[in-house]
Amino acid sequence: MKLSFHGADRDVTGSCHLLECGGRRLLVDCGLHQGTHENAAQNADPFGFDPADIDFVLLTHAHLDHCGRLPLLAKQGFRGEIVTTAATRELARLVLLDAAHLQEQEARLHGSEARKPLQRDGNGQRPQPLYSLLDALNSLEFFGRSANYGEPMAIAPGIQATFIDAGHILGSASIFLELDEQGRRQRVLLSGDLGSGTHHVLRGPDAPPKTDVVVMETTYGDRLHRPFAASVEELYQAVGEALTRGGNVVIPTFALERAQELLYFLRAGIAQSRLPPSMQVFLDSPMAISATEVFKHHLDCLDPEVAALLHDGIDPFGLPGLHLVRETSDSIALNGIKSGAIIMAGPGMATGGRVVHHLRHNLSRPESSIVFVGYAALGTLARRIIDGASHVRIFDEDVPVRARIYTINGFSAHADQAELVAWHNQTGAGRTFLVHGEENVMQVFAGKLTGTKIELPTLHQGFDI
Repeated sequence: MKLSFHGADRDVTGSCHLLECGGRRLLVDCGLHQGTHENAAQNADPFGFDPADIDFVLLTHAHLDHCGRLPLLAKQGFRGEIVTTAATRELARLVLLDAAHLQEQEARLHGSEARKPLQRDGNGQRPQPLYSLLDALNSLEFFGRSANYGEPMAIAPGIQATFIDAGHILGSASIFLELDEQGRRQRVLLSGDLGSGTHHVLRGPDAPPKTDVVVMETTYGDRLHRPFAASVEELYQAVGEALTRGGNVVIPTFALERAQELLYFLRAGIAQSRLPPSMQVFLDSPMAISATEVFKHHLDCLDPEVAALLHDGIDPFGLPGLHLVRETSDSIALNGIKSGAIIMAGPGMATGGRVVHHLRHNLSRPESSIVFVGYAALGTLARRIIDGASHVRIFDEDVPVRARIYTINGFSAHADQAELVAWHNQTGAGRTFLVHGEENVMQVFAGKLTGTKIELPTLHQGFDI
């Protein structure tokens, strides 16, 4: 049995882990590298294995840094089966088609002489998307069986998988593998991304089973989140103060889970008279709009209170002044609003997309507020603003940062250090591989673990297990 690592190794994006057992090759996740241009350039690098040799992909969840290279995997020869939960299957379709569309759009823009001198790659060719919309559609054909939480599945002879609710986003899972090769048995648990048990839209993560080996994320392994109730209070404060000052509120928003949670608490703020019922909220994200509808199909993944509202015909994500913005022209029109708008747009790290335009029009305005509610990787526009930059570069323009900046990490979909340690302690793992985190964070987190051999794998490193 062998375990090798091909993404999110001493880094936060591009999760991809390969397990070999009984002549079968099983991949857990196949994500895009996100953040800086250097990260993005890694996506075209070789996988570190032959995609045609992969028999199965087990997908933990639908975030792009976990599923975003599946179309490339299929394009390069993968013909196996992708196994995941039903909710992840629905969300992954949205995510992959959107990613392909954006890549095609970016390639067209970079090839346009109207925008700037024609850019070519090192071979003198026009830049090409990593994969096309057709490639993304083709990859969806390989999604096979759907996993139910807590029910063991026979993946192949000697390989049994159990998907365990990770409480991160809708449909997210940790994956527990029971392996048998020539009478030798081994248990391997891959955490995926772990959620916090303090949130109110999704169920919290289920307790992990006992295991021999654990592969574990460490995104927030060096810090504690602010208490959730205090984070909700700060959100209400940020919105209320900006409206009083006569400005706008821009919230860079991840389309899956974060957008729905924010809508839920904005609705609650109105119901509790904490926020004015006349406020205008613009959800400027076609993917978040569609994802919100997917949430309503999977009541089994939701917090019982939220599921009960939906069961009774009450929309927990609905607001009196909510506007769903799908068309690009309508998104552009929002830039003409100078006061009273709460604009939620993606992506959450402000690496491109619609939110960058809204930041361009609001960052320089002292009356406006910018509210970050999630993780921002090194090198991203969001991280530069969070770290206190006085000016940022947006569309070749130097934009001063005069708006009030809020960082409310209690809304993070990731578990914090204490929650990660508690989860790990329940596994009883004798060997621990730390992934999906910045290297300095991993080192801090490693110091909190006891009774286990700790490994920090590097890209393409393999281990016998």
